[in-house]
Amino acid sequence: MKVFKSKVDWWIVCVFVGIFGYPIWDGFHSKEYMLSFVFITLLVVFFFLARTVQYKIEGKLLIVWRTKIEIASIRKIYATKIPLSAPALSLDRIAIVYNTYDELLISPKEREDIIKELLLINPNIEVQI
Repeated sequence: MKVFKSKVDWWIVCVFVGIFGYPIWDGFHSKEYMLSFVFITLLVVFFFLARTVQYKIEGKLLIVWRTKIEIASIRKIYATKIPLSAPALSLDRIAIVYNTYDELLISPKEREDIIKELLLINPNIEVQI
């Protein structure tokens, strides 16, 4: 099994620190400690959820959280910066087209390595990077 971590954009970290940081600061400043506690808890939960974003190649399957894709069904991989909701912490993404109409957006740190691993299992994948 090979595991690939998600790339993380610095600006996404800044956005979340800003969104959660202001209520934390405001809670301490106005002595509303429960507000700060709630937002610190949410920030910690987000941090741990973000650390679980990874992509696994296990045998002939690509596993992204609970989604299992047969690598033999992957038809095409292409680069994209589409900001749609996806298990990706960066806008520097690749789209994986599989089956007839299915598509998954991911943002692996080691983009070339994951593509090489997928091509070893299915050399018929069309790559447009």
